[in-house]
Amino acid sequence: MKLLSRYNYKTVKGEKLGILTGILYLAPAKLSGYETCPMRSIGCTNACLNTAGMGIFSNVQQARIAKTKMFFEDREKFLSLLKKDITALIRKAKKEDFLPAVRLNGTSDIEWTRFKLMEEFPDVQFYDYTKILKHLTKDIPNYHITFSKNEMNDDDCKKALDLGYNVAVVFNTKKGEEFPKEWNGYPVYDGDLSDVRFYDPDNHVIGLRAKGEAKKDKSGFVINI
Repeated sequence: MKLLSRYNYKTVKGEKLGILTGILYLAPAKLSGYETCPMRSIGCTNACLNTAGMGIFSNVQQARIAKTKMFFEDREKFLSLLKKDITALIRKAKKEDFLPAVRLNGTSDIEWTRFKLMEEFPDVQFYDYTKILKHLTKDIPNYHITFSKNEMNDDDCKKALDLGYNVAVVFNTKKGEEFPKEWNGYPVYDGDLSDVRFYDPDNHVIGLRAKGEAKKDKSGFVINI
């Protein structure tokens, strides 16, 4: 079973920047019977991009559920396959003169630092989003993490920004329109230019446009401007 995916519209944008990205998509929330997003809100659960792109297909959903069950039920096998995929990504990136990057929380919010993958693969740039404040770290040189806003965690967003981290915020800004210049006193950067979060300017709000089910949000997860 292949765990990392390399094909979506944002990773293609990253390739134009010289980044070859592999993303791990697990089943979010408790779709697999196991909770993978412990700090999720109603808004972000309903707006999850799990069903965007290839996620609309039932075989893709079944594969994500199978991966998630393997992660919880056969951790040794899962990590072995994951390391195999990362190694293959490094090999392909080297051949094509790209920087290899891996996002492990494509549709989950797991504390991956405890598995020491960043230390094992120092030439790979790892990055993630999280809604769990204690997951934020600047102690691992090749791991960049962006905090993520929902309708319930304004205080944690402020703490993250005060500590110098970036915070991803979903706005109702339409495609082709510009984001507001600032949000809550912090400058806003267009996060839809690519998924390469580790190239974002420091201590910014990372603006993301509402997509899919998020366009219907009434919870406050999406910021109306």
